[in-house]
Amino acid sequence: MRYSLAADTRPQVSLLLTAIAVSVGLWVVSWFIPFVDYLVYPLQLFATFVHEGSHALAAFLTGNSVESLTVSPDGSGAVWSRASGISALLISSAGYLGTTAFWTLLLVWMRYTFSSRLALYLSAGFVGTMTILFGFIAPSWNLLANVTLLSVVFTVISGLFLTISLAAIARFATLRWVNFALAFLAVQCLLNAIFSLKSLFLISTFTGQASDAANMAAATGVPSIFWIGLWTVISLVMIGAGIRLYATSRRPSETVFLES
Repeated sequence: MRYSLAADTRPQVSLLLTAIAVSVGLWVVSWFIPFVDYLVYPLQLFATFVHEGSHALAAFLTGNSVESLTVSPDGSGAVWSRASGISALLISSAGYLGTTAFWTLLLVWMRYTFSSRLALYLSAGFVGTMTILFGFIAPSWNLLANVTLLSVVFTVISGLFLTISLAAIARFATLRWVNFALAFLAVQCLLNAIFSLKSLFLISTFTGQASDAANMAAATGVPSIFWIGLWTVISLVMIGAGIRLYATSRRPSETVFLES
């Protein structure tokens, strides 16, 4: 069955394309003006919180303890958890797939015109919960095992900053800016997921540094490149499904016909 652009999605598609254009524009300008990167730096940290929070949430849902969640100034992050077997595989896979799933969920949320303010409040709540429970309480309870005090301080400060900022936008911004903020947030999460998988491939191929893929390889004996490829395929499937749900319809009555 053919899919076509749904008539009622034109404003949403325009909003998403605008968010993509702004994101790409900032990326290109950053080649010539390095300080432009700081404009999207908080969003990079947000995507890291989503990534690491997905690890922590997977650990919690599989009945494992989370010793700490930290986010670093360079945009990287880490979650320490005691897990083995299938649980360990699910936890290691949750980071990259969780970021893509979050982007897809935001697309579906916007497609069905749910409240953008509520989506930002929920996003703020997620970051705040991860920050307090796993970024502060967990490492404090475990006496800073495997982490430094500086990393905990940065995690807490950046997490609270993001929580307050998202909540403030949801509370005080006009609806137009709230809708754009949500679309921009979705695009940044998608770009982060794509670039992170590319970086993971380079790290695993040429440096052999510790990574989620390396953890999967150590646990299963299957090379890292296999897990990177699998996560990439699953991410592409989720992205395709999200775009289809966001911008298309099966109903013939909603088909947009272009006149020549």
